[in-house]
Amino acid sequence: MTTQQLSIRAVREEEIDLVLEFIRELAEYERLAHQVTATRADIHAALFGPRPYAEAVLGCIDGQPCGFALFFHNFSTFLGRPGLYLEDLYVRPAARRRGLGRRMLAWLARLALDRGCSRFEWAVLDWNEPALKVYRRLGAQAADEWTIQRVSGEALVQLAAQADG
Repeated sequence: MTTQQLSIRAVREEEIDLVLEFIRELAEYERLAHQVTATRADIHAALFGPRPYAEAVLGCIDGQPCGFALFFHNFSTFLGRPGLYLEDLYVRPAARRRGLGRRMLAWLARLALDRGCSRFEWAVLDWNEPALKVYRRLGAQAADEWTIQRVSGEALVQLAAQADG
């Protein structure tokens, strides 16, 4: 039995197409492909533009990218410290059950501590039992008392219009 080398590394600028490919695969898995409107230019600007809004890493097996994680900092006013928010984590089906997702989560947890973050959090679809089982084994706890609220599209435009009034 050969040992596979798991590694995590930052996405490079020339790998934007690969990131977008992972995003689309994740959206398919989550049954949300119809919601993906991100373009190569959008992802490039978000990760490498004048004001980067997010960061991304690749999870690799024997040097071959098999998954990705995209994350950014948030802030807790109660704790007075930053946090790390994981927007997306995806491992291709053929690479699952090899520890790569767990390794990416551990890598991000280490990054959060290294950057002085007080917490590391993410959202997961309530039907994604395989992910939920992994997260529970890692010690993650559901924040059941919170619900995510979202304003987007025309509702976002309408709400913004009220800023002048």
